[in-house]
Amino acid sequence: MPELPEVEVSRQGLLPCLSQQAIVGAVVRTPRLRHEIPSGLDARLAGLRVEAILRRGKYLLLDCQSTRGGGWLLLHLGMSGSLRLVPLATPAQQHDHFDLVFAHTVLRLRDPRRFGALLWHEGCGVEKHPALAGLGIEPLSEDFNGDWLHAATRGRRVPIKPLLMDGRLVVGIGNIYAAESLHHAGVSPLRSSDRISRQRYRVLVDAIRATLEAAIAAGGSSVRDYVHSDGGAGCFQLSCRVYGRAGEPCPTCARPVRVIRQAGRSTFYCPCCQR
Repeated sequence: MPELPEVEVSRQGLLPCLSQQAIVGAVVRTPRLRHEIPSGLDARLAGLRVEAILRRGKYLLLDCQSTRGGGWLLLHLGMSGSLRLVPLATPAQQHDHFDLVFAHTVLRLRDPRRFGALLWHEGCGVEKHPALAGLGIEPLSEDFNGDWLHAATRGRRVPIKPLLMDGRLVVGIGNIYAAESLHHAGVSPLRSSDRISRQRYRVLVDAIRATLEAAIAAGGSSVRDYVHSDGGAGCFQLSCRVYGRAGEPCPTCARPVRVIRQAGRSTFYCPCCQR
């Protein structure tokens, strides 16, 4: 599933190509993805301009406001979605469900599993949209620090790894990045979140930030469907220390990496280095 790094890489790739570009129209080829696609989207978007492209959690936010109104287009890539910039008149394939058409290019949403989302927010105040209102803190923001995470986990008697992946607490830390961050910080994914000290949370926050920034620099992780807007693939998964390496030697202590199931997801960790 595309997580924060993949969405941020998509944002950075689209920004220089689409910023300040006028929208000619839109093509909707399916009535719904995860949610029903707003009706009349072509008429709402035609003639507007992309003023900015922001990110909130795993949502891309296209600011399409103008003096005559407009609003925000919200895109979520779901489990298998990707965004591509393709030339005009490029034939759509089976899973190409939405086109945002510009004068010289098309932004195309491909989503084989249809777990993504295409939403519209009229006017300003997009942060109040129901899809965004309940999201947690941004892990790359200044407000996300060890003291905050220590305070936020008091009384939460749940393992730390599933908690880090809870978007109501912290957004965008997916399975790969949670496993890699915990290994980098030397924290066991099994440790109860209310039994981690303030100082260890400071180390963990630094590890989370470093892991996410490294993933963004590597173009994200292309494990299944995710590709960049130009069709290229991310390569962070090639440098993972524990994720996907069950039975292989830990790069720190050379003991075998172990894999277990937590909250329905595979968790990779070193039982020797992570306590």
